[in-house]
Amino acid sequence: MKVLTKSKKAYFDYQILKEFEAGMVLNGQEVKSIKLGRMSLKGSYVVLKGSGRTALPEPYLIGAYVPPYQPKNAPKDYNPERSIKLLLKKSEIKYLIGKIKEKGLTLIPLKVYLKNVRIKLIFGIARGKKKTDKRETIKKRDAEREIRKALKE
Repeated sequence: MKVLTKSKKAYFDYQILKEFEAGMVLNGQEVKSIKLGRMSLKGSYVVLKGSGRTALPEPYLIGAYVPPYQPKNAPKDYNPERSIKLLLKKSEIKYLIGKIKEKGLTLIPLKVYLKNVRIKLIFGIARGKKKTDKRETIKKRDAEREIRKALKE
């Protein structure tokens, strides 16, 4: 599993309750750009669109930035911030529908990686951390760093 890009800020700003793996519908130019590690997940999120009475809504990744593979050869209508459709099982979509309705929960992309030859996205159901929780995280990180430093000496 080769990690292509991570959302480092997501683990600091949110408490991840459950993670999901999804495939992504991409075109050839986007695949090449992502494999080079150029994708950015900063400020992106996952939404469920198109909730009809009979059909299930479809998950989309919104706000992710995928620059063109070769900027001078990019098509004129290429949009680097287009919404990317995600591929999930019906049971997972139904589970997400119930969880999204809960107050304070959101879907945050965590990392994009290569699994065999396919590009996959891991996103999580997340709850925002309060300022005090963030401070505790910083204190734990500093304490672990001090312990490692003491063990080296």
